[in-house]
Amino acid sequence: MTNTSKGNKARTRSPLSTMAPLSTLLVALCLISPDLLSVVNADWIDPDTPKDAYATWALPAHPPPVHPDSSTDKDGSSKNCTGLAGKNLIKCQNYTAAPTTEIPTAAPTPTPEPREYKLVMSDEFNVPGRKFDDGFDPKWTAMHKNDYTNDAQHFYHRDNAYTDGKGDLVIETEARDTEIIGFDDVNMEKTHVTKHFRSAMLQSWNKFCFTGGIAEAEVVMPGKSDIGGLWPAFWLLGNLARHTYVGSSEHVWPWASTECTEKGQDAQLVNGCAKAQHWGMDPGVGRGSPEIDIFEVQPGNIKANTGKFLKTFVGQPFMSSSYQVAPGLNVRPGSGWWPGPGQWYDGLVGGNMSALNILFYGAYNHFLSDTDPARQDYWSDAISFNRQLYGEHFETKHRYRLEWEVPDPENGHDGYLHWFLNDQLVLKINGTSIVEKGLGAGISSEPSYILLNTAVSSQWGFPERCPENCPCKNFNCHSKDWKEKCGFNRGFCDMLKKEPAKYKINYVRVWQDPNDPKQKVGCSTPERPTRRWVQGHEHLYMQEGDEAPLKGVQSGRGFCYGLDECGGSKRGKCTKEGVCECQEGWTGPNCLAQAGSDPIIWDGPDSLADVGFDSPSYFPLGLVVGLAVCAAVLVIALTLQKRNRKKGYVPVPSAKPRGQFS
Repeated sequence: MTNTSKGNKARTRSPLSTMAPLSTLLVALCLISPDLLSVVNADWIDPDTPKDAYATWALPAHPPPVHPDSSTDKDGSSKNCTGLAGKNLIKCQNYTAAPTTEIPTAAPTPTPEPREYKLVMSDEFNVPGRKFDDGFDPKWTAMHKNDYTNDAQHFYHRDNAYTDGKGDLVIETEARDTEIIGFDDVNMEKTHVTKHFRSAMLQSWNKFCFTGGIAEAEVVMPGKSDIGGLWPAFWLLGNLARHTYVGSSEHVWPWASTECTEKGQDAQLVNGCAKAQHWGMDPGVGRGSPEIDIFEVQPGNIKANTGKFLKTFVGQPFMSSSYQVAPGLNVRPGSGWWPGPGQWYDGLVGGNMSALNILFYGAYNHFLSDTDPARQDYWSDAISFNRQLYGEHFETKHRYRLEWEVPDPENGHDGYLHWFLNDQLVLKINGTSIVEKGLGAGISSEPSYILLNTAVSSQWGFPERCPENCPCKNFNCHSKDWKEKCGFNRGFCDMLKKEPAKYKINYVRVWQDPNDPKQKVGCSTPERPTRRWVQGHEHLYMQEGDEAPLKGVQSGRGFCYGLDECGGSKRGKCTKEGVCECQEGWTGPNCLAQAGSDPIIWDGPDSLADVGFDSPSYFPLGLVVGLAVCAAVLVIALTLQKRNRKKGYVPVPSAKPRGQFS
């Protein structure tokens, strides 16, 4: 607020004469939109973020230039011969590429114009010694549980994620045993299981989510580029599903259909055919948890045009950039084959050194609890391109970026997804190509959270065929039994036994367009609420023994022996009792985490709504602050009005009893 004290001194007016205009000014402040007061709210921006990173611009998503060797087949499809200069890797892909000019459609999505995006979240990972146990950090949670998905060979351990003091988040993968209680799907009983690898996964589930905008990370890939077996990833998932908590994702992942469809009526848990309103969701609007993979990286030494990559010009190592969405196509290409006419999505545009991922078109989803598989089973599609990587991506830092435009059906825009590596296009998906398939799917409009992890899976980068006499059932680098070691790629166990593989993340940043109301920060937004659903189905998001899906973030009270153990003088102090006490703006047991929060609370805790009162669907934090300011202003104004009823009146001091002196 402006300091007016100097102005009052310069004028010879009585202090009482300024009361009326001051009262008017204070009352006028109440007339200002409370939303303008939101600038005082906390946010997710790391104070260590460089100032030049506070804004960014959408990148041009241009297709690669046509290679001189390009030709046209008799069927009209283009042979796009993409040359990889200096890599001796030139191959024609028989796939109909998108035209370089826009073709009008019933619901065209405009080509993005350069526009400025403002930073809404950043984590620079500069503070050394950060840990991400449940309850340690307001932004991230390190999983401490088994992974039941994708034939996972690892256990996610909270100690395998930390900041290293060199400005990086480190996710370590090591050949180390963890004893767990698993579940035998065949005998339907609990059983003791040993997972022979440890790794880490960070999630921002139900903490930091965003809808639309730009996400970017600068990373060094783990392991060696030519040794397959690791699966590092940077990806987004809709908040209604929590990864590795498989119950939360059944018939939810990766649905992106908001309409009522014949397949969705039975296969989509929250479908657009339901006309009653539940859990705060809008009736007639389907919901789900689409997946956007900014990258999934597969190292290895199988080159393009050989082995399983025989029909594609991208080999190992590569990154897959994908949009996984349901419902999927029933008529689809076979794995390893290029699509025939009408078998896949039109208008996909890849960048240089990128090719359609013909090795994975999606998954057939069936769940043991389903009673009518014919109606409840469904296909999900992986609209994916592979981009060639090299040794440098495992040795030095590179930038991986997603630009996500949310659909705007009212204005006829279907949204888009653009992927970039070091500002160069990897893949461009126009939402219209998905909508035109008529399945009800489209670009995601779900608030989504960020995941960073390295997995070890026999489905990803392991030998395609088992060696002779090798069962490929158990994978244990420390076993003395050859049958448990024969299923790895050569050099994999030696690599991990020498030292853990380190996936290093220098930063994660998210920007949004402040002029686009569709882009929001929050895990439960007015358009796509999730809070009541999660609260009403908490058991799906918890492990046995958990009291809640997430613990509250502990502020201070971590043990300490000196100032440095509480983040230094700017973040906290070590008390005489030997526990940390955090400075304002910092939290966590040892005051190492920035105390971030959503700028606007779109979907606050229930109150009168629980007893049937139809309250507004959300209360922005700025509104709450504004109302509090208004209440204070009115009290001040009434007091001033009472004092100014008689100008120049000065109250007489209360008479004191005789014998008392000041």
